[in-house]
Amino acid sequence: MPKPSYVRFEVPPELAEKAYEALKVARETGKIKKGTNETTKAVERGLAKLVLIAEDVDPPEVVMHLPLLCEERKIPYVYVPSKEKLGQAAGIEVKAASAAVIEVGQAKELVEEIVAKVNEIKAKAGLPAAPAMAAEEKAAPPKKEVKKERKK
Repeated sequence: MPKPSYVRFEVPPELAEKAYEALKVARETGKIKKGTNETTKAVERGLAKLVLIAEDVDPPEVVMHLPLLCEERKIPYVYVPSKEKLGQAAGIEVKAASAAVIEVGQAKELVEEIVAKVNEIKAKAGLPAAPAMAAEEKAAPPKKEVKKERKK
């Protein structure tokens, strides 16, 4: 079966398995977001450290925006073959088209390894590489809260 149009590079099966494992460890020791809506919000807000996108999503338009959004925000992403296994790794009883690692927890080395290998694959495919995780983990400046006064 040919790959869907949103799949921009080939991910080896052993790397996909490591991605499932990283999501599972991050779920247990860190923080994740599961499902396309939560994943999209995490990417837009710059919270995601790694995004996992299932290849067997139908219709493909559900996740088609994620690779471009991740590249725009310089967030690493990886394709995994099964949305069913992605849902299991995320700890839910239903399938998940995508998931995001927010806080890596004890999966730090695993996530770093996945990002490095994905960057190698993307370089061979002529795609822009995501920055290393250390650069992303710098604390963002705190947002100022603006209180609006109500007119009486």
